[in-house]
Amino acid sequence: MRIIEPSYEILTEISDGGIKELQHIEKIGRVCYKSEDKITEDGESAKKFVQMLIGREHEAMIEHSTLSVKFTVDRGVSHELVRHRIASFAQESTRYCNYSKDKFGKEITVIRPLFFEEGSDKDVAWTDAMVSAEHMYFELLDLGATPQEARSVLPNSTKTEITITANYREWRNFFKLRTAKAAHPQMTQVTRPLLKELKTILPIIFDDIEVEE
Repeated sequence: MRIIEPSYEILTEISDGGIKELQHIEKIGRVCYKSEDKITEDGESAKKFVQMLIGREHEAMIEHSTLSVKFTVDRGVSHELVRHRIASFAQESTRYCNYSKDKFGKEITVIRPLFFEEGSDKDVAWTDAMVSAEHMYFELLDLGATPQEARSVLPNSTKTEITITANYREWRNFFKLRTAKAAHPQMTQVTRPLLKELKTILPIIFDDIEVEE
């Protein structure tokens, strides 16, 4: 059994300062106002225009650009991620993945819970449960069960990879919900660092979203 930390990876290539992405939104959005003559090649007009759109809550225009992010989290967190219905998802399937195969290291991989201190009684109990689940999973496979049958004993802590593609408007809504104080701690473990990085590479789109500690 392998224990790992949750993580994320931005899959969409973003231009320096997000200028090309902003210019794309500006080109489309100015159709509404018929103000294409105000577009400047240096991207400054795009910055001001997108800021104006967000300030006026005219966020339908930022739906014209998308972002793809791959999260490596436990199954429990992934169940919350897929509730964002406007997004598109691609998730590692326990129906088809057979973790007894060499490509998976002949072991299951689990995410260490954020709230169990390593070496504590709770952590030891959790580790024992994971080892037991792995043993029963492989035993079912040895008895002739298919992966989709054997997965019934896999725990919520099982690692999964899930890629989310959504437009910028939905990502803004996503971060407002999933970085909030009331969000699950293991959710904010990946969403807050992601938002911080996106504020650096796409500041105009995400700068105004504040995280309540």
